[in-house]
Amino acid sequence: MAYDSMGVRSMATLIETKDVRLMIDPGIALAPYRYGLPPHPKEIEKLNELWLVIADYLTDCTHVIITHYHYDHHEPNAPELLIRKKLYVKHPTQNINFSQRRRASRFLSKISELGGSYEYADGRELSIGSTIIKISEPVPHGIDSRLGYVVMVSVSDGEEKVLFTSDVEGPSLESQLNIILRERADILIVDGPMTYMLGYRYPQESLERSINNLIKVIRETPVKTMILEHHLMRDLNYKQHIKPVLEAAREKDIK
Repeated sequence: MAYDSMGVRSMATLIETKDVRLMIDPGIALAPYRYGLPPHPKEIEKLNELWLVIADYLTDCTHVIITHYHYDHHEPNAPELLIRKKLYVKHPTQNINFSQRRRASRFLSKISELGGSYEYADGRELSIGSTIIKISEPVPHGIDSRLGYVVMVSVSDGEEKVLFTSDVEGPSLESQLNIILRERADILIVDGPMTYMLGYRYPQESLERSINNLIKVIRETPVKTMILEHHLMRDLNYKQHIKPVLEAAREKDIK
């Protein structure tokens, strides 16, 4: 629904089965600066346009999952959209850094003040009709835990499974990779390597591990479609950076 490839910072995703209408991470943002430039009016227009799309789709959602508390993954100023939903949130005090703990406290207080309710998402498994939703144990946001932790979400309707990784920035870590290998999803929505900060906040060795891990997923799981998004799409040269992954996907006829 709203992704970096569409011009905004977001991984807002709608997944529907015959049993549930699930929104994952209904947040949206813009970079304060990109390539040294502030947001262009067209970016601001796109932000406003896609936020209306998110808000509209939220109206009919039965379930909402928030994988962490960065502002491109939740909207703290619209808690009213989450009332009367089955809301599952990343635990606000465990496996979390200081800034996200503070954001979580403010956000969840607003939900409660409006009469809404929520449950902790970490490590949960939900069964709704023939739909099974698995929410992973927390894993680091990126190459270490400095930016906190996220949870991944898989949804299966008995015929097909989709896995949403949230902000793994790769995945470069074994803990992140193991969940992807374990879930064996048909469709993967992956926050790819943060190559636009390569050599600054994202080391070359992390990129190499991420490439090797993505190739491992391609070769060892039944994935049919892999969507590499979010941090990766902030790099104009993303295709060159992940060329080995694209080649491995073509060899196995993976979209």
